[in-house]
Amino acid sequence: MTQKQWYKGAVIYQVYPRSFQDSNNDGIGDLKGIINRIDYIKSLGVDAIWISPFFKSPMKDFGYDISDYRDIDPLFGDLNDFDELISQAHDRNIKIIIDQVLSHTSDQHQWFTDSRENQNNDKADWYVWAEAKDDGTAPNNWLSIFGGGAWQWEPRRGQYYLHNFFNRTTRFKLS
Repeated sequence: MTQKQWYKGAVIYQVYPRSFQDSNNDGIGDLKGIINRIDYIKSLGVDAIWISPFFKSPMKDFGYDISDYRDIDPLFGDLNDFDELISQAHDRNIKIIIDQVLSHTSDQHQWFTDSRENQNNDKADWYVWAEAKDDGTAPNNWLSIFGGGAWQWEPRRGQYYLHNFFNRTTRFKLS
């Protein structure tokens, strides 16, 4: 099997960092927790670890609402912890796959803040925008995956944007 096809027949172990291993006793799993359990993961015979999102996030959607794909959320550690995880995994011949959920950006992500400013900027079409119905209501009755309407009015742009996941009428308290 070529290096390009390593995943064919591979055993991939998914880790949701938040609930996997808490290394600092704050009640939330973290990257150091994964490092602490790397030998256990290796003992399972895995070829790769698929890590659910741990990027910087306002945590309105349990970390899937990414505000910065280039940084680690402090709940999970920092870039040094991630570098150490990669090093420890590679020392054990384990690949790391990060869950790059590009369709889950936060309303605080720079891409979204740029897109919502107006209909004529370079990121204007990076999200799904739609005009209101004649009566000012949402364009249709689509629901988010977690329930509730999937459309949110954005006054700066004067349009609705589609959010498939986070239900803005639901508020989660995560800490």
